Parts: sequence; structure tokens; C-alpha cells
Amino acid sequence: MIEFRGVTKRFPDGTVAVDNLDLKVDAGKITVFVGPSGCGKTTSLRMINRMIEPSDGQILVNGNDIMQSDAADLRRGIGYVIQHAGLFPHRTIVDNIATVPLLLGWNKIKARKRATELMEIVGLAPEMAQRYPSQLSGGQQQRVGVARALAADPPVLLMDEPFSAVDPVVRESLQDELLRLQSELGKTIVFVTHDIDEAVKLGDKVAVLRVGGKLAQYDEPGVLLARPVDDFVDNFVGRDRGYRGLGFLSSDEIPLGELKTVTIGEAAPAGEEWVLVVDGERRPQGWLGAEQREGLETVSADRLVPGGSLYEIGSGSLRSALDAALSSPSGQGVAVDAQGAVAGAISADDVLRALDATRRDEQPS
Repeated sequence: MIEFRGVTKRFPDGTVAVDNLDLKVDAGKITVFVGPSGCGKTTSLRMINRMIEPSDGQILVNGNDIMQSDAADLRRGIGYVIQHAGLFPHRTIVDNIATVPLLLGWNKIKARKRATELMEIVGLAPEMAQRYPSQLSGGQQQRVGVARALAADPPVLLMDEPFSAVDPVVRESLQDELLRLQSELGKTIVFVTHDIDEAVKLGDKVAVLRVGGKLAQYDEPGVLLARPVDDFVDNFVGRDRGYRGLGFLSSDEIPLGELKTVTIGEAAPAGEEWVLVVDGERRPQGWLGAEQREGLETVSADRLVPGGSLYEIGSGSLRSALDAALSSPSGQGVAVDAQGAVAGAISADDVLRALDATRRDEQPS
């Protein structure tokens, strides 16, 4: 869908921001450009829609050289999301989202209907339609920015550090929302970030760029973490890349152990060991230890210890399984089924044994 062929960007002062970049972006996938400041990742992104024009080489979008297209027409067919959303402060949310369809000649009724549909898709309540950007939180504004970029249903979406200005909790929520949208829409997305955790979470493939605009490595996230090509990539992805790499290994073979549970409202169990408290549908609510059970006749929600993360069987990775075990106050990770009901327990030792088995399977024969 998008191809860089020997692309270089040289500014008038002689600075080379991108140096002989060769790279193919897969259609219908998320490709992430990541690297330190000054590596040319934003310049590379902006050359795709000609907000910056290349000095040498070719960029093809759907087989067509971008320099042979009218720049305005090219941009109308490519969605663009930036940091701080870049919304028009004097326009309502629905009219912000409808901007590009109106520029393309849609009538107002059709454009606003499309905008209203997109608000629902990106998780914005209908009553926000007539509000102004200043009346929304940072995370809500970024959702509006994504909706606006999708309004004309472009096949290509460019995202330039769109979530970097919001707090970590909102950022994670927006990342999850993007992955959900992509699973439904299948856009060709080029995403720029300086955060390697964001890159490996979102990217189907990740391009690591060096300072000076040279491509260091271009691979799937699991390969990037497991086999960095040199010291620069190794240092950039971080010393805990081994733990991140667990996110790309399946946990399907981990055995589930038994887990002692008690339902809210039942008699408090005796004993010293930790007991998992569940509701009437066996969904985890928290833990009771010996200290919390002292003087307690029936189990209530007000004495529970938070239970840590949950591991969903059938869709989990070794990282999520290990995190569930390590974050549990009892040392027993809680495995749940697709409905959120308790399915059993997992231990850190079982996860490490599964990792060892995976490594043995990957050894060359």
C-alpha cells in the first residue's frame, strides 16, 4: 500500500532528516515508526501526505507516486491524527468530525450523520455532539481527532504521536480503542511514537530509526524484542525486552490449578491461606487473607484485598499469565473464561516452565 524507495529528506541548512529510506508498509496493518528524537520518524510520516516533500527517492501510495498527485487531493484521501487533536475550537464536535466530508462536497445532513455514527464507533456519547473542544477532556478530544480522520473512510491513516499528551491511564484506553477499531476497519495505519512499549503493543511491524534518519531494523514486534540486530536496537528496546517479549508467546499450554473460592454473603472460611472471593456468577471480586477474616462471620465486599490482574484463558500471552501471578497478593494468578468467571489458578513457576518449553521448541534441530 505504501512504499518508500530510497527516500531522502535534506533541509536547506544541509540537515539530513531521512537518509535513503527503503520500506514497505503492509496494507491493512499498523506500522509503527519509533526512535529517539532527531531520527526522522515524523518527517517520514509527513512525507507520505506531502506536508513535507522528499528531496530524493519515491514514495508510492497504492502504486502511485505521490509527487504525481495534487497535494490537496492526496491529503483528502489520507486520514491524519496529530498530538493535541488539532480541533477547530469554534466548531462543535459533530462539525469538527464532518470537516473532511464537507470539503469533499457531501451535504450537511449526510456529513453530520456520518459524524454521529463515528462518535459512537470511537466511544463518544451522543450528547457531546453539540459541545466544543474546550468542554472535552484530553482523551475525548483525541477520540474526536480519530473520528475526524476516519470521516471520509480513507484507506490510509497517519498518526503522529496522537496519545502522547494524555495521562497513562487514558493513553492505554486510547491504545486499546485503536486496536479495537483496527480489528473492525482494517486500515493501513502508519503510527509515530517515541515509546517502545506503545510501538510493540500497537504495531504489526515496527521500524526502529537511528538519529540521522537511517532505518536500523524493521520487523514484527516479537522478532524485534527477541533478536535486535545490533547494540543500538538492543539498547533502545530496553533491558526488560525479555519480559516484553513474553507478550508474543502463547500461554495456551499452561496448566490450571485449583483455586479455593467463597461467594459474597457466605460464611467466612477458616484457615490461614488466601481465599478468592467471587460474586454469584463466579467473577473475581478480591481476596481474603487471615487478617481480613478475623472476626468476620459472613463475607462482605468491604474487607477485600484487590486481586491484581486477571488472565483470560484462550486469548492470553505468557506476559499476561505471569503478570497475573506476580500481581496477586496470594501468589496465585486468577485465570478467567470469556465471561469473566473463575477458571482456575496459574503460578509463576508454571509460566516459567512454559517459557522454557517454548525456548526448547524454538531451538534449531
